[in-house]
Amino acid sequence: MQPIAQGMDEALRRSAAEVKRQTVDDLFTANPARAATFQCTGAGITLDYSKQLLAEEHLDQLLELANDASLSAAYSDLVNGAEVNITEQRPALHTLLRGTAASVSPAKHKAVNATLASMRHLVGEVHDGRRKGFSGLTFTDVVNIGIGGSDLGPRMVSRALRTATPKLRAHFVANVDPQDLQEILASLNPASTLFIVCSKSFTTEETLSNALRAREWLLSGGATPAAIREHVVAVTTNVEAAEQFGIDPTQCFPLWDWVGGRYSVWSAIGLVIALQLGWTAFAALLEGARAMDAHTLETPPHSNLPIIMALLEWWNTLYLKTETHLVLPYSQRLSAFTEFLQQLTMESNGKRTQLDGTTSQHPTAPVVWGSSGTIGQHSYYQCLHQGNRGFSADLILPLTNGEVDHVAHRKLAANALAQSRAFMIGRSEAQAQALAKARSQDELMAAHYVMPGNHPHSVITFHGVSPHYLGALIAAYEHKTFFLSRLFNINAFDQWGVELGKVIGQHIDKILESGQDIESLDPATANLVSAWRALNP
Repeated sequence: MQPIAQGMDEALRRSAAEVKRQTVDDLFTANPARAATFQCTGAGITLDYSKQLLAEEHLDQLLELANDASLSAAYSDLVNGAEVNITEQRPALHTLLRGTAASVSPAKHKAVNATLASMRHLVGEVHDGRRKGFSGLTFTDVVNIGIGGSDLGPRMVSRALRTATPKLRAHFVANVDPQDLQEILASLNPASTLFIVCSKSFTTEETLSNALRAREWLLSGGATPAAIREHVVAVTTNVEAAEQFGIDPTQCFPLWDWVGGRYSVWSAIGLVIALQLGWTAFAALLEGARAMDAHTLETPPHSNLPIIMALLEWWNTLYLKTETHLVLPYSQRLSAFTEFLQQLTMESNGKRTQLDGTTSQHPTAPVVWGSSGTIGQHSYYQCLHQGNRGFSADLILPLTNGEVDHVAHRKLAANALAQSRAFMIGRSEAQAQALAKARSQDELMAAHYVMPGNHPHSVITFHGVSPHYLGALIAAYEHKTFFLSRLFNINAFDQWGVELGKVIGQHIDKILESGQDIESLDPATANLVSAWRALNP
């Protein structure tokens, strides 16, 4: 894609200046049907964007931009295996993991199906007790050892879909700090614990460090070196290194270079999900994502949920100058969803270099943050309502929660809807003065009651947090992220910024170990290294 045409950019800037003089409330007055027309649905997910700060004519401009940028064609290229990851010269075929456009890449599809079959076989063996631990006990717990995309995705899904009676209890270790692993292992029995080591290269420092400690824990708990093969499986492409670790090569599940870590929950990285919840749940997760893929492929831009989501974020970030984007799930089950989206969004689109090698002259991605439900209302919502920083937001509201406490769920929904309305209308000066007067307070106090409102946001609803709807929701944000990368004219599928930190970290680790070559560091870092070595000789 070419950068946005100057004429279109100027028109959007004029539109933004115009709409900033209005309120969302004004837009509802001008168009009483706005609530019905400013929404779209895909794969059971509904996006209500009627509280975004734009009128019909501005939406038309954004849809024209979508056509100019050939967003629909770009998505077709993605699922058809085009080399969209241009810096690493490979496709990004995470959609193939759930069976979308399988006929386009038959060899890759065959490999995916073979891996799914192997995963399903392992899950069946563990669940029916054919596979046991070294003392003959059946497995009760599974520990996923990974980091980044090998951790955040499955951890989020596991938390969202967990039940009171899981097939296996699932645990996740990512931090190289040994306390992370120690706290989990303290409550587990080595004889009934299965480990999944997730590292594409089988060289990821944090993952390997934790895997080695897990192996020592098994050995100290009574396992023989040979028994490690029953207790540890791997998701990796480096089968040789995994075998040297003690893992059976037949228990190494592949992860291909055409799948990025943050898009990999649909692959063998999701093995822990299937072990925790059963194969039926994992298959439904894939089916929900596949349904969103179909919607995105088949639906024109004006009704295409991920395209609309991307256009709104583009509009808010570049033209309304919102500084951050909040994701606010009103469901405790989705408490890890925002953290997952931070990696998906900011690792994908937090880049300054455009596809042609030039430097972007504008921000390419907002900072994504937030937390679940009413918790945030008692921490940072004060800043949202009365602070002076711009933001946009997605409020996510499952319409059912599967719980028997209907009253509690009703109050949760009331809070979500109330905050959405408060973001829109705020409290005017006249209302604040009336409130102060009713409380027998002076006008100075009234100023503290004013809230500007008019914060652009969308409300996302669906039936409830189930494997199908969660799969569709994740896929919607994946596609939104890709469409934004096309609008920003950047590559969503590399992460050179992550690589830099790893390289420097390896260098400093050697200095911390030996104390040599400290002069290669800047003075401040050298001082910190010396302080660390003084306490860790």
